[in-house]
Amino acid sequence: MTLPVLVAAVASDTDAPGVIDAAAAWLSWASGYLYGSFLAWLLIAVGLYFTVRTRFVQVRLFGAMVRTVFTSRSSARHHDEGISSFQAFAIGLASRIGTGNIIGVAIAITLGGPGAVFWMWLVAMVGMATGFIESTLAQMFKVRHPDGTFRGGPAYYIERGLGSRAWGAVFAVIITVVFGFAYEAAQSYAISSSLQDTFHLSPWVSAALLVALTGPIVFRGIKPVARIAEVIAPVMALVYAGMALVILVLNINVIPLALTEIVQGAFGLNQAFAGLSGGLYAAAINGIKRGLFSNEAGEGSVPNAAATATTSHPVKQGFVQSMGVFVDTIVVCTATALIVLLSGVYDPATASADTAATLTSASVATSLGGWTRYLMTVVIFVFAYSSLLGNYTYAEINMDFLRPSKDGKAKPHLGLRTVILIATAIGAVSSLEFVINLSDVAMGVMAVINIVAILALGKWAFGALRDWEAQNRALKAGEIDHIRFVATGNPHLPGELPGDVWTADAEHSGR
Repeated sequence: MTLPVLVAAVASDTDAPGVIDAAAAWLSWASGYLYGSFLAWLLIAVGLYFTVRTRFVQVRLFGAMVRTVFTSRSSARHHDEGISSFQAFAIGLASRIGTGNIIGVAIAITLGGPGAVFWMWLVAMVGMATGFIESTLAQMFKVRHPDGTFRGGPAYYIERGLGSRAWGAVFAVIITVVFGFAYEAAQSYAISSSLQDTFHLSPWVSAALLVALTGPIVFRGIKPVARIAEVIAPVMALVYAGMALVILVLNINVIPLALTEIVQGAFGLNQAFAGLSGGLYAAAINGIKRGLFSNEAGEGSVPNAAATATTSHPVKQGFVQSMGVFVDTIVVCTATALIVLLSGVYDPATASADTAATLTSASVATSLGGWTRYLMTVVIFVFAYSSLLGNYTYAEINMDFLRPSKDGKAKPHLGLRTVILIATAIGAVSSLEFVINLSDVAMGVMAVINIVAILALGKWAFGALRDWEAQNRALKAGEIDHIRFVATGNPHLPGELPGDVWTADAEHSGR
């Protein structure tokens, strides 16, 4: 259906339920066109390019990534006002792990069949390289903020690396809308629908509850968000992974069958495993869309969190955020997929888009007992609520770009914080189709701008990686006692890096 026909149909339908449903129909068309035409394949192509150029950094240096995550918590310990590398990782994880991991995976399987999970894996594996590049760039081009933290991300590296304040501002506006409204609404919807399904709680009551819980935190700024995310995001990920492990152990004999369904469905080898949309194309598109929504690699969101970290080398934060992609999709999303496929609740012949939002919870309840519906409600609540907070961080960082401090004092951005609460309320009472399609379209536009930027600036990240590898060899040989990045006169870089963050005499915790 073309856009004019779609609009006419919606406008002429006297039974149309309202403005939100009309908007959802338009957004559905836009999402299908954007992803079906080029973006989904562009993201994979870019991920493959960065994988090759970094010599498979996500495989070759996977061990270094794991070690960096577990040793990064104290990177800002001696700088009380800073945010540690682990806290930045937790903020990124808080934003990643949300509806995409529980509801999003169920939607992907419902619409695209089990094969959609394979394409989520593919997006994640190549996306680890993309995530490494964009987060390394965010560290390299970051700036100091009056509150003692750093600010950075695509808006900053577009301005400072490509010399375009205008395009940096365009990105900042889009991401502020995405994370200040669209994604907040999506996470709020996840909480509201879960509370309604389990406790029959009115969406309006959920809206009021979420506003009351979110307001006091976001109005205090980024550092409180970092402290909360550092605790609840990893803990909930472990709780959810623990439930998944129990289900896997109980169904260990049929795991090979579930994996077979995923692989066969990915390539359309067995139409019995097709989703509602049917076929290879549906599996690929739905898997890629939901995979990107979940792990955010290449989207340009996580670099905003990566830039806030205090670390001794940009590549270290690239490692940390690349691991975030792995944990999000390969661990958490795979756990969800196996929960759904092993429970017996999902049946391609009877699957319905209307039940996708509660499919994962129903699957857990079938495997472990009805009492787990309450535990799953808690898990979904915490996942989505932590994403609400993580999303706010991204929006504020870009508001700092649009409205930089001129008097040395951090701006409170009261308007943005108010919009966050409005989006939280609206999402709680909206439809699934509206919030999912709104998120997809906004995310797609944002990703296009970021991809162009990181392709143009990739040489800086490649140079930083060469510098880290050279220092790592020297460290192992006993020639140096720690790794420290100095951009001034660095032979591995394509030029002089702007700013004073990475100069030889810069005050930088963790060095």
